[in-house]
Amino acid sequence: MLTDLFPNLDVEDLWGAIYETFYMTILSLVGTLILGILLGLLLYLTAKGGIWQNKLINLVVAAIVNIFRAIPFIILILLLFPFTDFLIGTIRGPNAALPALIIGSAPFYGRLVEIALKEVDKGVVEAAKAMGAKTRTIIFRVLLPESMPALVSGLTVTAIALIGYTAMAGVIGAGGLGNYAYYFGFQRRNFDIVFICTVVIVLIVFIFQFIGDFISNKLDKR
Repeated sequence: MLTDLFPNLDVEDLWGAIYETFYMTILSLVGTLILGILLGLLLYLTAKGGIWQNKLINLVVAAIVNIFRAIPFIILILLLFPFTDFLIGTIRGPNAALPALIIGSAPFYGRLVEIALKEVDKGVVEAAKAMGAKTRTIIFRVLLPESMPALVSGLTVTAIALIGYTAMAGVIGAGGLGNYAYYFGFQRRNFDIVFICTVVIVLIVFIFQFIGDFISNKLDKR
């Protein structure tokens, strides 16, 4: 059916590109979740009035977050080529895109985590501290559970940004729909392929948004 409407389209190649896009998005999202929560917790806990109040550490972490958030993603990929080649052994393919995807999106999510944690009722945190709860208990029993809806919403926003990042990474050989649209569509003047890839990316964004909103609404106790 698709090949009748779009004769230049190779359905098998399209499915391969879709798989690579999901592969890069999901794996990088897992890495972003872990690193982003660590960064967000550090920003929150070391801030003024925080449990681990430490101005120096807070400034260093904030500087790292701000620097990597400020670098355009396409430039970040190029800057990380030596690191990627050392870590992965190649600068091409879906796996090679993962370090840049994680490093590029984790600081963004880290800020969203910090904002989510700041929205937690301070009275609940103070009550836990007054009861003698350890820092680990406050983090895993109070802060993270109380901020979970906001954390999921932030992760959804980050996932959608990551889908866009994978498309940009595809232009320089990372694979996925961006790669397929650029090399098989744009460069060969097959704009029907560019159109199909755009539609598929939009559908993937809707899927992630729907799942994220559904989970966030389920977790929201208000």
